[in-house]
Amino acid sequence: MKKAKKESFIQGVLALMFSQVIIKILGLIYSMYLTNREGFGDSGNAIYMGGYQIYALLLTLSSIGVPNAISKLISERLARGDKKGADRVFKIAFMTFAVIGFVGTLILFLGARVIANYWLAIPECEYTLISLSPAIFFVSISSVIRGYFNGIQKISNTARSQTLEQVFKTTLTILFVEIVAMITTTNTTLMAAGANLATTFATFLSFSYIFALCQRNRKADRKEIINSEYIGEKESVKSIVSKILSVSIPMSISSLLSSINKNIDSATVVRILKPLVGEVSAKARYGILSSKIDILTSMPLAFNIAFATALVPAISTARVQGDEKTINKRLSFSILVTILIGLPCTIGMFMYANQILALLFPKASKGGTLLAISAFTIIFTVLAQTINGALQGLGKVKIPAIALGCGVIVKLLTNVLLIPIEGIYENGAAIGSVLCHIISFTIVYNVLKNTVKLEFSIFRLMIKPMIATLVMAIVSYACYMLAISLGIHGSISTIIGIGVAVVIYAILVIILKILSKEDILSLPKGEKIYKILQKMKIYA
Repeated sequence: MKKAKKESFIQGVLALMFSQVIIKILGLIYSMYLTNREGFGDSGNAIYMGGYQIYALLLTLSSIGVPNAISKLISERLARGDKKGADRVFKIAFMTFAVIGFVGTLILFLGARVIANYWLAIPECEYTLISLSPAIFFVSISSVIRGYFNGIQKISNTARSQTLEQVFKTTLTILFVEIVAMITTTNTTLMAAGANLATTFATFLSFSYIFALCQRNRKADRKEIINSEYIGEKESVKSIVSKILSVSIPMSISSLLSSINKNIDSATVVRILKPLVGEVSAKARYGILSSKIDILTSMPLAFNIAFATALVPAISTARVQGDEKTINKRLSFSILVTILIGLPCTIGMFMYANQILALLFPKASKGGTLLAISAFTIIFTVLAQTINGALQGLGKVKIPAIALGCGVIVKLLTNVLLIPIEGIYENGAAIGSVLCHIISFTIVYNVLKNTVKLEFSIFRLMIKPMIATLVMAIVSYACYMLAISLGIHGSISTIIGIGVAVVIYAILVIILKILSKEDILSLPKGEKIYKILQKMKIYA
């Protein structure tokens, strides 16, 4: 593989984190556009997201576990100096998942009508499913290439391709929906299909970019790989495919169960609520849950997924080399930052649920209670996400799937029991999601604790972040209420409250010295940052 200097762990994390933040912001932009667009709204979101969740389910089967699996297998071979073996893994994986992706595309295309009518109970989803079907093939092979780049620790290439895909998706979604709206005089069903067709075009364009990047990178390495020798015996195609699937399937099952978790809502909410509140209201309620609530509660994952992704090759490499110190160092830093991200986001979204919806979706602002309940999924989801990355790197690839499987069973039972109850209705689905992620986190944390000797300071890891979050919440809400009392209403008062929360929390993280000297020095420009904090007499 390429002789150029590899990215450091934190460089890879920051590149992917920046990419994911941009992706989530762009996703929020087109979600705001669709929800506030006349003729689309919550009902359009039900059709759009109903089809998209089925696509995500098939995508999980064909590709979701692939980047981490390929990353793990390639990084392990490179750690042993087996460059030729790593290259062989990539080639065989590419062909394998091209076939799997093509099969996934055929299933979605040919089964669109049956899925829309019998699984979703939303017949209008048929066209959205058909328009999405080619995307499965392109994403499947793109996932192999992203795994290759992650494995050689060039995560920034993965980050750029994902960002580019979302830029195309946002732009084309707005363009296609407007074109369909003009042609059909705002036909909601066809507008939703147009929005999902934009996803297919975006995945094709992103694939074209990362494929060209991969070819250029591999061309530079080709001579070195040809002249190198296998470390150990040359593995057969059957053996490599078996290893790829033995790693990617458990990883995919975890993602599959996450997708099933969302599909539980698509299969139960409309179906259960239809006889209770009517078809139109049932679809609108599901549209709120699957679109606005889902995208807002998944925003913090944009910051955190970088750690889960970067931990797999980093811990896999350290494990092969027997470097326990690096494993513990990466883990402690990643879990600390995950808590620093997840805790304030959870409390902030709970406090300002109604205000956030009114700010972002002024023409369709319902769902405050749903968002307030769903906010509690954030902290447990982000923690489980980071721990899952660590467990996968440690070879415990089945544990995240088992943990989430237990959570999904509870989620299904909760939906079935609570949604029919008057006064609870769709809020039962949100409660089910919270319970699901609490159970999943509890299981993976206990397995990690029994696998690795965690060198954590509970005071620094838990108590200090909780103090910072509590003070942030009190000061922020006080400023928000002060703004209201001064006659500053609506969006301005919400922005003031949230803005104060961000500033106060950042100051408290510094004052309470939640990040250690080593944590700060590991950041880009860390030495300069530390010197400034020394001059301010915060750090010695």
